[in-house]
Amino acid sequence: MTQFPWLTAIFLLPLLAALAVPIVPDRGGKTLRWYALGVGLVDFALMLFAFGQFYDFSDPNFQLVERFAWMPQIGLNWSLSVDGLSVPLIVLTGLVNVLAIAAAWNVERKPRLFYSLILVLLSAQIGVFAAQDILLFFLMWEAELVPVYLLVSIWGGPKRLYAATKFILYTALASIFILVASLAMAFYGDTVTFDIAELGAKHFPLAFQMLAYAGLLVAFGVKLPVFPLHTWLPDAHGEASAPISMILAGVLLKMGGYALMRFNVELLPDAHIYFAPALVILGVVNIVYGALTAFAQDNLKRRLAYSSISHMGFVLIGIASFTDVGMNGAVLQMLSHGLIAAMLFFLAGVTYERTHTLSMEKMGGLAKTMPKTFALFTAGSMASLALPGMSGFIGELTVFIGISTSDAYSSAFKLVVVLLSAVGLIATPIYLLSMLRHVFYGSEGEIQVESWLDAKPREVLITACLLLPILGIGFYPKIATQTYDVKTVEVAAEARNSLPVFAQDRNRLFSGGLFAPELPKSQSLFSIIELGKGA
Repeated sequence: MTQFPWLTAIFLLPLLAALAVPIVPDRGGKTLRWYALGVGLVDFALMLFAFGQFYDFSDPNFQLVERFAWMPQIGLNWSLSVDGLSVPLIVLTGLVNVLAIAAAWNVERKPRLFYSLILVLLSAQIGVFAAQDILLFFLMWEAELVPVYLLVSIWGGPKRLYAATKFILYTALASIFILVASLAMAFYGDTVTFDIAELGAKHFPLAFQMLAYAGLLVAFGVKLPVFPLHTWLPDAHGEASAPISMILAGVLLKMGGYALMRFNVELLPDAHIYFAPALVILGVVNIVYGALTAFAQDNLKRRLAYSSISHMGFVLIGIASFTDVGMNGAVLQMLSHGLIAAMLFFLAGVTYERTHTLSMEKMGGLAKTMPKTFALFTAGSMASLALPGMSGFIGELTVFIGISTSDAYSSAFKLVVVLLSAVGLIATPIYLLSMLRHVFYGSEGEIQVESWLDAKPREVLITACLLLPILGIGFYPKIATQTYDVKTVEVAAEARNSLPVFAQDRNRLFSGGLFAPELPKSQSLFSIIELGKGA
């Protein structure tokens, strides 16, 4: 137990601030936006202070542990802690949300409701990444659905109700699988527990793991999103305002990848061995399908949405690679994509505010009148297409190295995966450069923009706050990776000889569970997984 409950404070600050919004004196929304921005900045500063002062980056165990009985009648505990997987994602959450609040500076419609929903959403996202009680995790997962639904349905585009309804139906129905799997794991065996560490100590039979894994994969696959559970995302991005798209792409998609690693990989390792080849295949489909479908999009934000679907396919491949490099690459890809996607969707919003259209065919020649926006949009696109020196290149490269060096798969399987994934890599610069050509190059389109409407200092600052870490990670990846470098411990597991794509002599692919008997129960995924170093 830490001397001060830092995680609880980081979680509660935006929530309590949201409850206080109705009594904040304001006229015209000007005070409210400074209030919300101030709360976000203080919360982000608390994150940096707590992790900088009290988190040991060389220790792979769960730290800043806070636990007490919340609802003992149903066995629900308030249990928060962080490790190398959750710390960088919480910091990413704080940064993206602060910048999204700054991006929403001109909100005039129902500002009290808007900023209170943003602050509630920030709390729920922090809770998802910090919760160490599976029932508490489920409550946090559900708590973020309503704010997103309202933010899209009230402040979205012409088809906002359709997009918001599709989002809530997909995610709410998928959440049923989380609840069912969580209750099944909690009540399995002689003891009933919702504590994730204690669940990791249970030994579930393979058939049970397979069913639970499949259910959780559907639930988390919707949020990631995984083909064919992805169709809500382009609609949501196409109709959401720029600040909400920043949060959707920058944080919400990462919740799916985080949950896959925290629950499917950690708690159900035997089933993960069977499902891993399917994850790799789904990752390849995401990469190729997302990239090719992006070509057909005239809507600027829908093209970026399909680009997100493509890039998240690398996360699936990294998770299923059975190598420490691949797993690290999956986390780095999530961080990198969170920064890049937030930047691009914000700039798409900047462009929309000037042109009042998202149709690329109606734009053209905007580089002459909007040189700042053009330069920043180009930088974000270069990062997205994995230009060396930017974070996108490092994330995708490490995933490729991870899957290529994996001893878990046959050479033929790895060759096909790499070649097909390369199709997505080749297609990405084509559709991104085509996007830049339609919007900024060539003759002027139907939309005329005056030169004084170029990006303002506030907008340049928001973009710079995302671009700097993109460049920093690109040139010195250890800025990010030092928080979650995989600490492997060689733990033997039973041979999985029945798997056709796995080599017959690979009996050290994965540990027998999240917590090996000889290891402390506070250790996390990154301290005990034997990630396929080869026999």
